[in-house]
Amino acid sequence: MTFLLLLSTPVCGALLLGVFGARRWAAHLNVGVSLITFIAACALTTQVVNSGPLLAAHEQFFVDSFNVFLVTLTAFVGLTTSIFSRPYMRVEMTHGRVAPTRLRLYHSMYQLFMATMLVALTTNNMGLLWVSMEAATLSTVLLVTLYRTPASLEAGWKYFILCGVGIAQALFGTILLYFAAEKVLGAAGGTALLWTHLNAVKGHLEPTVLGLAFVFLFVGYGTKVGLAPLHNWLPDAHAEGPTPISAVLSGLLLNVAIYAVVRCKVLVEGSLHSQLPSQILMCFGLLSVVLAAFLLWRQRDIKRLFAYSSIEHMGIITFAFGMGGPVANFAALLHMTVHSLTKSAIFFTVGHAAQKAGSQLMEDIRGLITLSPTIGWGLMMGSLAILGMPPFGVFASEFLILTTAMREQPWATPVLLAALGVAFAAIFGRVQPMVFGETTAKRLPHPPALLPVFAHLAIVLMLGLYVPPYLADWYRAAARLIGGE
Repeated sequence: MTFLLLLSTPVCGALLLGVFGARRWAAHLNVGVSLITFIAACALTTQVVNSGPLLAAHEQFFVDSFNVFLVTLTAFVGLTTSIFSRPYMRVEMTHGRVAPTRLRLYHSMYQLFMATMLVALTTNNMGLLWVSMEAATLSTVLLVTLYRTPASLEAGWKYFILCGVGIAQALFGTILLYFAAEKVLGAAGGTALLWTHLNAVKGHLEPTVLGLAFVFLFVGYGTKVGLAPLHNWLPDAHAEGPTPISAVLSGLLLNVAIYAVVRCKVLVEGSLHSQLPSQILMCFGLLSVVLAAFLLWRQRDIKRLFAYSSIEHMGIITFAFGMGGPVANFAALLHMTVHSLTKSAIFFTVGHAAQKAGSQLMEDIRGLITLSPTIGWGLMMGSLAILGMPPFGVFASEFLILTTAMREQPWATPVLLAALGVAFAAIFGRVQPMVFGETTAKRLPHPPALLPVFAHLAIVLMLGLYVPPYLADWYRAAARLIGGE
């Protein structure tokens, strides 16, 4: 019942908003649907915590300690982003950037995107995982191109082509996975692509086929993660789409994609009995961190700046999962959480700041602290949090990752530290004049929604000072599962 409510609510919301999405009250309906989805996610979490892993719909859906907290996080950020988008999209309409009829597409595709991500997180079927990731791409292409400007259409096509090619690689990897599983599990009964069945027999799967499958799966889902050198779609999609979509792309879609990579890694490493998948994750994670850190210096658009920051942090998470072990996996899961909350909060403030200045160019955004102290302080606190300043949660997760690297991969530690230092200088040097410089912004026709900003930052601050025992238990259980224990 809880599964049905969780997955059917955004689907029904998408259908309703496809009909009524242009009405004045459509934004409130969008928030209401997101709230019901979040309540269902909390109920599902309670059920899993009390009863253990849960299978549903003839084993087609599966929730365990790894994906249960990601489901709740996705529903929570989906709710806060829908709250933020109410005044934001109203201002966009006032400025003439979005026609009322275009809001129908925005609201319906937003809920469809949430549905695809929740299906991807909860499905037990590796084939359905691929289908939901492809559906997420298709729904977000329509959102990225919402403004129908030449730049947004170009960004949408780049996103569609690159992620389409990537997801095709993931399809081939899924076929190879089925080929290996069929010989052990058999074709009858349709269990050859169910993750729980594959995990139970992973030691008996053909290592050569699994190794080849992982390469294709990693390239396919790694494109969605935004790992270098497969990252070119991400900055354009973030910069040209509406800011609420930038928030969910950076805060949620990248998490879902890396979740898919880690699920595949668990299977393949159990079959190969080698560290090859971990080494691939570490190499590409480190490359992403270094490349993104230096590309930050070349950015003039504020949304592109934080898009490259997302690539950097996805690289850190991928590197941590590559190291493996209880501490590194725990740190990676914590970093997924705090990055999702912090980056979405930053995009909320960036969206309002760009509307005030009438431009996304950083040189045109100055003196936010004078005209709107809440937006200015929100942007500064969010930037300090994402840069790993204590006592925010990003500092705690990065500290755990770095100390683990010092012990297990000492060669990578100076590279990580240098990249983090470069990224800190690049972002702080650009945000500081935007907040404290001479005022160039103007007042907005509608008051901004700043409650989601400070709610996210408060949670990130709390996680830097204190991780609640039940959340720490989730992370530990998930870390053990990822480690194959």
